[in-house]
Amino acid sequence: MPELSDSPWWTPARHADRRPVLMARGRIQAAIRALLAADGFTEVDPAGLQISPGNETHLHAFATSAIGNDGTARPMYLHTSPEFAMKKLLAAGETRIHAFAHVWRNRERGPLHAPEFTMLEWYRVGQDYSQLMHDCAAFLRAAATACATRSLQFRGMTCDPFATPERLSVAAAMQRHAGVDLMSTLSADGSADREALAAQAAAIGLRVAADDTWSDIFSRILSDRVEPQLGQGRPTLLDRYPVVEAALARPCTDDRREAERFELYACGVELANGFGELTDPAEQRRRFAAEMDEKARIYGMRYPLDEDFLQALALMPEASGCAMGFDRLVMLATGAPRIDDVLWTPTA
Repeated sequence: MPELSDSPWWTPARHADRRPVLMARGRIQAAIRALLAADGFTEVDPAGLQISPGNETHLHAFATSAIGNDGTARPMYLHTSPEFAMKKLLAAGETRIHAFAHVWRNRERGPLHAPEFTMLEWYRVGQDYSQLMHDCAAFLRAAATACATRSLQFRGMTCDPFATPERLSVAAAMQRHAGVDLMSTLSADGSADREALAAQAAAIGLRVAADDTWSDIFSRILSDRVEPQLGQGRPTLLDRYPVVEAALARPCTDDRREAERFELYACGVELANGFGELTDPAEQRRRFAAEMDEKARIYGMRYPLDEDFLQALALMPEASGCAMGFDRLVMLATGAPRIDDVLWTPTA
């Protein structure tokens, strides 16, 4: 007889087994909505069909076509983030907005990845990105309270959602957990020295291929040596990413090698990605073009730029914004081992 967990999610017995977690998902969402509403946020509903799905090298979209009344087909994409649409709303005059948006990412499947998932994204006009860190901490507490738990859990690791998060720069985290001096590989203008980082990676026993870029090596050090150590015991805010790894963030005022970008971790799992938003259209275009050149080099393809977004950016006020993987938050609050366990209708 097959195990209950092997049955399709829509069988009555399997659904009954999953339902308590799905009910917890609803309570968490309601709690976060209440927090945002109390803080003056407006919930918006950005369209999923876009001209551009996003312009980051390693994000892969689902492509489709919009067929007009005359039969002419126009390429379109399901967005990988509601970011472009929501920033256009900031340009239009909104000041505090959030969305629970369905987003789609191709080439991603696993315990923490689903091709369609829910992203909680929110923006604050005129506020520093450190406020987003306080928001993240509040959402962790709200999720745990909604589930009547004192700890977040994943793969044997635990994290206290009520503890004050540790705020750690990427450079400090790499020095602490990998013995790598990241800042010595970055020039004053923010450009990166590939050979300097490759030498340090090799010295700590990581494989470095001849065609690896600085970014490839950086990502390997981060994923292999640093991320598994983050968010153990208490949440970690991994702050001040190198500018070359923060295409949508503005540079830090005290050191332009680093950017106003952070990620939230609990139990070694990345939960959120926040920015002090870049609002310079020319610089944003340059960064997008560089990302798409790299995408073309690696994958032989590129996505179009959203020209409306770049025009809107010129009108967008100073703001900070953050995206949180809502399903992952539910996973950790309920102790679910796989993202499919917390989705109402998992993709086959």
